[in-house]
Amino acid sequence: MMTNLYRTLDDLDVGGKRVLVRVDFNVPLKDGKVADTTRIEAALPTVQRLRKAGGRLILCSHLGRPKGQPDPAYSLRPVVDKLADLLEEPVAFADDCIGEPAQQAAAKLDDGDVLLLENTRFHAGEKANDPAFALELASLGEVYVNDAFGSAHRAHASTEGVAHHLPGAIGLLMADEIEQLSKALDPSAHPYVAILGGAKISEKIGVVESLLARADRLLIGGGMANTFLAAQGYDLAESLVEDDVLDTAKEILKGAGEALHLPVDLVVAAAFEADADSMVVAVDQVPAGWQALDIGPDTVQRYQQALQGAALVVWNGPMGVFEFERFAHGTNAIARAVGQLPATTIVGGGDSAAAVYAAGLADQMSHVSTGGGASLAFLEGTPLPGLQALRR
Repeated sequence: MMTNLYRTLDDLDVGGKRVLVRVDFNVPLKDGKVADTTRIEAALPTVQRLRKAGGRLILCSHLGRPKGQPDPAYSLRPVVDKLADLLEEPVAFADDCIGEPAQQAAAKLDDGDVLLLENTRFHAGEKANDPAFALELASLGEVYVNDAFGSAHRAHASTEGVAHHLPGAIGLLMADEIEQLSKALDPSAHPYVAILGGAKISEKIGVVESLLARADRLLIGGGMANTFLAAQGYDLAESLVEDDVLDTAKEILKGAGEALHLPVDLVVAAAFEADADSMVVAVDQVPAGWQALDIGPDTVQRYQQALQGAALVVWNGPMGVFEFERFAHGTNAIARAVGQLPATTIVGGGDSAAAVYAAGLADQMSHVSTGGGASLAFLEGTPLPGLQALRR
């Protein structure tokens, strides 16, 4: 098991100690309130385990992109009430993640208490992984736990730098993510079908190559399919095509053989708009001025057939612009097909996870990752800084 490579909560003695816990509370806010509690709920098992062990919890997280300075629009204060409701316990809040406000709040903690610090990205030292900032953050705790898988691919102060100053371990969510996603890198179940979507192939070349080396079939959708189709010589008109990686796409196609499946038809639109005129065309019949925004019904049927009999399915990236209802059919149809399989089904984070939740199908999947970029990096086989810092 890959989790054996890392220190876990079983390796820590937290009783009566201040435990700095990196969580992923990068949640959507609406009208000053938390709009989706998924990531907060995902952190609860680790929080409760540490509380019961007598730890004095100091939670830290980023939220949004405040550009290294305080911005009320990205304050974590709205998370406090929601977290307190879920824990059914009071949660303290510090107006800063370092300095006197944080030090004083941490000093007041008793065993089992929980404190949430203000957004770590209110300081430029967070993203820069500044040693001085990491040391000041680390000074708040006596033990460190990283349970923020969604940020594990970032070498930031709170995800990587702090780990060099305190005895640390991965949390329960992080351990579960590693355990589940490892099935995609070292598959024991076959047939193994991978589904890859999203806008750009340039961001996923390593993932494509990694999955082709392991999976029996790789189904491609979304904007990245356009580049592969263009590499085959099709005219995609105004569709998103990455001309600078066409040669790479051609090389991948040469080596993929029958394992790589591409769309045979597309839902095209007259404009990139939710209510744009649309129609279904074969991949060689995209009209001038139009653009592909979803896979077509024949492709959906072919992909559903390719999924039949699968023992393991890994899916990362939507099949089209699922944010527009008119162009969400392909993504939703694939989600339903995957959810109905008697197989191990793993959904990468980001847009594919959002699509599965939006379709109400998350509970039909074996695992839905909390990390978009992190799950991609993991599937590519790229070491994650937040994990590497906690290796045994």
